[in-house]
Amino acid sequence: MISTGGPVLGAALAAFLLMWAPGSALLEAQDVEEAMRALVRVRATVPEDATTARTLGTEREGNGILIDSNGLILTIGYLIVEADSIEVQTATGTFPADFVGYDGDTGFGLVRTRSLAGLKPMQLGESSRVEVGDSLQVGGFGNEAQRVHVISRGEFVGSWEYLLDSAVYTAPAYPDFGGAALISEGKLVGVGSILAAFTQPGVGRLACNMFVPIDLLKPILQALERSGRSGLPSRPWLGLNTAETEGRVVVTMVTPGGPAEQAGLRRGDIILTVSQQPVAGIAEFYRRVWSTGSAGVSVRLRVLQGDRIRELTVKSVDRSERLRRSPSRSGGVPAAWLNR
Repeated sequence: MISTGGPVLGAALAAFLLMWAPGSALLEAQDVEEAMRALVRVRATVPEDATTARTLGTEREGNGILIDSNGLILTIGYLIVEADSIEVQTATGTFPADFVGYDGDTGFGLVRTRSLAGLKPMQLGESSRVEVGDSLQVGGFGNEAQRVHVISRGEFVGSWEYLLDSAVYTAPAYPDFGGAALISEGKLVGVGSILAAFTQPGVGRLACNMFVPIDLLKPILQALERSGRSGLPSRPWLGLNTAETEGRVVVTMVTPGGPAEQAGLRRGDIILTVSQQPVAGIAEFYRRVWSTGSAGVSVRLRVLQGDRIRELTVKSVDRSERLRRSPSRSGGVPAAWLNR
């Protein structure tokens, strides 16, 4: 029989752990401190006539993360989409930056500045290894890292035709969340997107943050950097916002001039089916629409409009076609956004 050594080994192990723990904490602190040096401030100005100006504003500010040695900065895309002017602030100054790319499916955005000599990029980690209960760090430019805990891995359903299958939710909430870095063992595992809420039994609703998992960036990074787009087929976009009420999908807004408005959808309509398939919830609605084909496909909807049931066909479009092209400092735009 193999012996574990009983109390003697147990005491030795306990002593070892006591000696190791402070060193482990020190190593973690050093990893986080080094990773935090890759954080920058991103500021963007968007024209008043831009599609997103009404909902996201014309002056936007948040965080960015240097991810390579050539000045490539990852951020959350809503900060930079349709921007005509972008600047990046570091500990040594503020510098102009170029728009590189935006992916509406994940929400990631890229910019580049040539003035970051001496900054070390943050390595990309593996968000697939992040589990509920993990203790991680969140960092933003100019602020100390904040320890958070992963409270959920699961769907995030945005009202604006946006869906993530395995978003990362953390608490307590980090106030400067836009483009903030979610850090595990000194590596980037998520990018801050929004302030959300969760319900704690016996306590009530508490604030948390949703992070976009970094693993979603890896398959599209090269294409996004090269052409400004993911390189994947564009999803059909209808141009509507929805809310879910007792499993029903209710239209809360239609984009002026968008496909849904042109097809006759109105605020307050209840979407019953997509291609004769019933929908129970927004996530199922999105998935059924996206399963009909790529952008440009006609999507058949049955809706309850007032006291009438109507059959409508929505000619979908590529969402990016409606976005104002973001110029680089040299006056150009990403190659994939030209001649389309």
